[in-house]
Amino acid sequence: MNIAAEADWPRAQLDADYRARDSCSVAEFEHTIAAYLTRSKAAHDLPYSRRDVVFDAATGLALDLFGTVPGELRPLVIFIHGGYWRALSKEHSAFLAPMLAAHGIACAAPDYRLAPAARMADIVGDTRRALAHLWHHADTLGIDRRRILVTGSSAGGHLAATLLQAGWQSELGLPEQPIAAALPVSGLFDLAPVAASHVQDWMQFSPAEIADFSPLRHLPHPIPRLTVAAAEREIPGFHRQSAAYAKALGVPYLLGAGRHHFDVVFDLADADHPLGQALLRLARG
Repeated sequence: MNIAAEADWPRAQLDADYRARDSCSVAEFEHTIAAYLTRSKAAHDLPYSRRDVVFDAATGLALDLFGTVPGELRPLVIFIHGGYWRALSKEHSAFLAPMLAAHGIACAAPDYRLAPAARMADIVGDTRRALAHLWHHADTLGIDRRRILVTGSSAGGHLAATLLQAGWQSELGLPEQPIAAALPVSGLFDLAPVAASHVQDWMQFSPAEIADFSPLRHLPHPIPRLTVAAAEREIPGFHRQSAAYAKALGVPYLLGAGRHHFDVVFDLADADHPLGQALLRLARG
């Protein structure tokens, strides 16, 4: 499946295929975004929570860390929020933490700069610096740097996949593949068709950004333990992209039954759901 070739499709079709809001009603969307916040606030009461840990002094960007315990080095799940690179924050991104903490796994929710003020290179760089901070400070933060999993949905799924790309790690003092596992959800893995849609209105992707930050063009080597997921009610463009990425890597592709683009991530927080079970299995190693 050549996702990049979709960039030549009619603009009206691409607009429809990449309009994430069309996967659910207005009421469902508003309810889900509100739930991101309320469910994430529950994580703030977890013992030993660390809020607003600055990982980049130049920008002041910070992350929240949950589920660590003094005297232990726990596996870590990094959840990167979506919002089409222009919305949401770490405050919407801690809803996985209570379930993970109950299973002995820590959870980090980083912020990144948002478009249109930030370019894609800035956004990707922010998430890479967040990972580098967690890896370099793993011992003091209570993290097992050998068991770091990255996940995220929509734009967050894209950013999780850019962390798997090769060639940037040494600049931040990281090993060739610092990530042990990944589970991108309803992500975007080739930016060419996205740049040919309405998303270009706020992203203004350059040819270099499309080339450099399309994970389908930079498959990880070595490939970490990896599963790709999407919502059953996902819109076509996101389905095609996720299926293509899973096929290119030869890894499982899971669907969140009955879920739309925005609420599928709640299945990750359910230890009895196949997506939650996959997350736990990958995180534990």
